[in-house]
Amino acid sequence: MNGPDVIALNQDPVRFARNFVRSDAFRALFQEGMELVEETAAYLDGPGRAEARALPREAIMAYAGESMRLTTRLMQIASWLLLQRAVAEGEQPLDEDAAERGRMRLPGPEAAAGEGMPKRLRELTGLAVRFQARILHLELLIAQGETRPQASGANPVAVQRSLLARAFAPAAPE
Repeated sequence: MNGPDVIALNQDPVRFARNFVRSDAFRALFQEGMELVEETAAYLDGPGRAEARALPREAIMAYAGESMRLTTRLMQIASWLLLQRAVAEGEQPLDEDAAERGRMRLPGPEAAAGEGMPKRLRELTGLAVRFQARILHLELLIAQGETRPQASGANPVAVQRSLLARAFAPAAPE
């Protein structure tokens, strides 16, 4: 085996973002996120309204605030997912994606809805916070993958292979 046949020198590293947005894992993540958005919308439009009316007067304002935060969080998540899908389908160039992501504001996960809130609202808020934490982690991985590593001269793997080849080469006849 010849070193250059095995190790391609002077090539760009594999970019996580390019591969991830085209993967089955991303499609599953996208589906899960959109289902959470739909499930939350159905809850807030139906059973959530009835539960809010049954709350004590002072808790109604807290419920309204919690539902607004939840809706905002999910819309930001949905925007991120849709942007990534546009990249995967070639509708959005990867370099424009980085600029768009820079404009999006994914706030850090906050504490879940308080104890006085309906159980289902607390559950949906918890799911949204955990989902957002996953998105923030992916966003960090994508951003790290976009920074170009600095070339540092010789390929360290090629150097080690060369040293091993010399160490185990047959001895020259004397």
